[in-house]
This record gives sequence, C-alpha cells and structure tokens, in this order.
Amino acid sequence: MSHFIYLVRHGEQQHAEHGLPDGPLSARGQRQATLIADRLSGVPFTGAWHSPLQRAEATALAITDRLPAISSEPSALLFDCIPSGPAADMPSTFQPFFGSVTEAQIEAGEAQMADAVDEWMTPSLDDRHTLLITHNFVIAWFVRETLGAPPWRWMSINQANCGLTIIRVRSLKSPELITHNDLGHLPAELRTGLPVDQPY
Repeated sequence: MSHFIYLVRHGEQQHAEHGLPDGPLSARGQRQATLIADRLSGVPFTGAWHSPLQRAEATALAITDRLPAISSEPSALLFDCIPSGPAADMPSTFQPFFGSVTEAQIEAGEAQMADAVDEWMTPSLDDRHTLLITHNFVIAWFVRETLGAPPWRWMSINQANCGLTIIRVRSLKSPELITHNDLGHLPAELRTGLPVDQPY
C-alpha cells in the first residue's frame, strides 16, 4: 500500500512584489487555485492541511470550495520557514541568502521540518492520499528528503505558485518522487513564483 502526498504551493500573493510578508491572493492567484483544484478533482483525498498564513489559507479555501468532499485544517508544521542553515559543502553562491537569517530562525525551521517529515512522510497500511498546501521552502525540503540529498539542497529546488509535486511513501522502499512542480494545469501567463532566470 502507498501513501501519496500532494504538495501544492500557495497561489500568487497580492502585492508580493512590494515585499509584504503575507496577504490575500491576487486575482491571478485565485485563478491558479481554481485550476489546481480542477486538476486535483477525482483524487480520493483522505486528509488535507494548509499553512496558517493567509495566502496558503486562501488557496486551501479556493481548492476546497471546488472539492467539497474534503476540508483542510491549518497546521503550524506547514508555516513558511528556513529548513536548515549553511553547511560546509554548500556552494558559496548560496551564502548571501543567510545574511539576515538568525540562528533562532534556523533552529525553529529545522525542528519544524523534522516534525513535518515525521508527521506526513510515513507509510500507510491502506492507500492514503494527503493534500498539503504550503510554501516554496517547505516543499523543497520534502523533495530533498525524498531524494536523500544534502540538507542545503532545498535551496536549489523551486516550485511555482500552485505547482503540483507528488511523493509516494511505501513501507519497504525508499520514498519516490512521482512528479515535481507540474504546471500542466496552468497556462503560461499563470506560471508565477519561479526565479526570473529560470525557464518555464
């Protein structure tokens, strides 16, 4: 039996370009959330959780409005966070990112993601389908965990707004990355949130 984890990054935040830490979805973000909901229709979800931040909660509401068979619960384990700190084997190009990050933020993020992995990356006696609506860094950590990559590698993994990543967890085998940052449900004009120098 398998536990399938569907990871969705929140939709585009309104006025995110102004550096606001949180806020409602933009009109484009609402459209992204509607389209990912349509993409997920038919999946027999057995549970759904979202980050308590406004942009993730609004995405969860937009999805569950179109998928009335499920409801989503807030979880502090899905908050936006810094999953790990700098490491000796990390390329120096990533070092400037940590310039304004405190040790307390790193410690909190490490503890949060350890608990999140323990909570959700678990096998199941029956087929289980879990929906997690969260943030770029959190999804990157789940992907890094699945691949068994060094801790700093989350920094090189990016997800677009309302991109879809699916992980399968099984009892006797290593976790499997089924799909990463799938954007097939989004037209080109709605593919936002990736680094500007990264092709779609």
